[in-house]
Amino acid sequence: MEPSKLKQIMENVFHECLNLRESGQNEYALPNNCFSNFEKLSSELLIPREKILWVFAKKHIDGIASYLRGHTSQREDVRGRIKDLIVYLILLYGMIEEKQTLVDNYLEKQNER
Repeated sequence: MEPSKLKQIMENVFHECLNLRESGQNEYALPNNCFSNFEKLSSELLIPREKILWVFAKKHIDGIASYLRGHTSQREDVRGRIKDLIVYLILLYGMIEEKQTLVDNYLEKQNER
């Protein structure tokens, strides 16, 4: 595949992932909290929200692995699973960023004392 073709595919996939995340935000989360659905389950099950996210993401990883083993007739096209996984990984990235910001702010306040 030519690099320009792959670049176009990446741009299209990233655009579709943005749309997918927005629709997921509207369906599953609160308007002011991207992680509210993970946090709700986290408090119910007493496990970190990141692990809740991983369980959801793992379903798509398993579907992709099944596709790679030759099971191509799945309920969802493997490309849809890949886009879902990309969104989950970006959500995880956001959770890590948020946590790091909290740590940085806490340390900054401790240094001000």
